[in-house]
Amino acid sequence: MPTYRDEAVVLRTHQLGEADRIITMLGKHRGKIRAVAKGVRRTSSRFGSHVEPFMVVDLQCYEGRSLDVIQQAESLGAYGSPIAADYASFTAANVIVETADRLTDEASPQQYLLLVGALRALARGDHGASLVLDSYLLRALSIAGWAPTFGDCAVTGAPGPHTAFVAQLGGVVADEVAPPGAPRLTPATIELLGALRSGDWVVADAAPASTRGQASGIIAAYVQWHLERGLKSLHHLDRAVTASAGRGASAASLEAAGTSA
Repeated sequence: MPTYRDEAVVLRTHQLGEADRIITMLGKHRGKIRAVAKGVRRTSSRFGSHVEPFMVVDLQCYEGRSLDVIQQAESLGAYGSPIAADYASFTAANVIVETADRLTDEASPQQYLLLVGALRALARGDHGASLVLDSYLLRALSIAGWAPTFGDCAVTGAPGPHTAFVAQLGGVVADEVAPPGAPRLTPATIELLGALRSGDWVVADAAPASTRGQASGIIAAYVQWHLERGLKSLHHLDRAVTASAGRGASAASLEAAGTSA
């Protein structure tokens, strides 16, 4: 059977039989990969620790009829242990890999590199876990063709600034097209959303908790609207950084998006 080699991120695993696992990965060049790691649950496995969630591996497989089979896996980014050691990072990483799993089937080097960068940032503690997650979500959706607008009206194109945000309309909208009850964003939140999408970490890191909370709620609403069904891991997030005002914004924005918080 033909073999192939790729660089991949482990998204999730499932037990198979007594000693095997099915490993779901996102490959840089092949897109979604589902492969069996034989004997990986035995203590003597030569690459068991390399195919845990959040790990980046140099992978060699041979193609099977329904599932490929892993022949070799060498670690390129050992992010699993440091992420698992911090609850906020662990819950954020679960949302990130679930989103990547849902967004990407075919090969997308941009999505792959964004995913690796987000997991690396969580493992190193470069920024707050919530900020890393929110930046990843905005940028992943933008790559997928669902970039939200935070300046001009998403419906009419009228120049901003606008304060009403409607997930199903694509971002901020002018008052004349905003439906009743649409969440209203503060200028600071709009600035933070733009910074998270562009990777301006100076602005993002300086944002206060209340602003981060409102931004997180808006992003959660936008993501769940476009993915059409909720992200299961989103409900386990450690959003300790969000103040009560932020949680209120999250609930309002999710309701406006037609999803449940």
